[in-house]
Amino acid sequence: MIQNSSVQIKSNNPKEVFDSIKQADNQTEYWSARDLQKILGYEKWENFHNTIKRAKKSFDTSQVGDNYNINYHFLKVRKMIKTGKGATREVDDYLLSRYACYLIAQNGDPSKQVIADAQAYFNIQTLRQENFEQMTEEERRLYVRKQVADEDKKLFNVAKESGVENYGSFYDAGYLGLYGMRNKEIVKKKGLGKDKLLDRAGATELAANLFRITQTKDKLQSKVDNGEVIGDKPAANTHYMVGSKVRQAIEEIGGTMPENLPPEDEHIKKLEKRLTKKQIASNNKKKIE
Repeated sequence: MIQNSSVQIKSNNPKEVFDSIKQADNQTEYWSARDLQKILGYEKWENFHNTIKRAKKSFDTSQVGDNYNINYHFLKVRKMIKTGKGATREVDDYLLSRYACYLIAQNGDPSKQVIADAQAYFNIQTLRQENFEQMTEEERRLYVRKQVADEDKKLFNVAKESGVENYGSFYDAGYLGLYGMRNKEIVKKKGLGKDKLLDRAGATELAANLFRITQTKDKLQSKVDNGEVIGDKPAANTHYMVGSKVRQAIEEIGGTMPENLPPEDEHIKKLEKRLTKKQIASNNKKKIE
């Protein structure tokens, strides 16, 4: 059982807000779901608990490995809180890992600024952490690259529905917002030759791009759902705006600007092939044993 902690925050900086409710035990960081509920603006626990349930479902389908224990990330506990009359009572709570907070934020309403801030904070922070539990750095890179590829296909389809015809300008706008330069300029700066930017990006850089892609997709999708076909320039402006917001979030949390992150030596396709062979060899060894 854990004791209730007070949440009194006076800051507009997302890093300060979410860092302020972070707790640590034996060098393991975690967040109380009850504290996070208040920060994210959920008045009722029942509503926030539904978001947690959706996050846990996302976890179950994320396929991040056999040893990825959901109870480590969503640890259910009991907690003493004070009632309005000064008495105390015991309630359910969760001790959440950074990755769990990331999934909760991703299942929240992105139209709310505080949810968007949480998505930026936990997305970028989570996927660059060395303790992204059971996964190696190479596995994290491959995992996030696949997410980026999947979400980018969805963004392309939504952009098409939004009336985008010049896809080069549309995607360049997103890169310009995030990197401060266009795709060709980034490739040249990083010395990638003929390789695509994201095929040589590390997990941290990919995480930033994943957030750029998903949030642009969501914003365009909301307009499509309302019957709006906005066309090339407004769609590109939306992509640029989201990219610049992600860039701002990276700066606020003290991260390295994406254009300054070094590229990976190994192309993502070679990495995938090597890890697949390694996994097959491991599985065959287990069968023999």
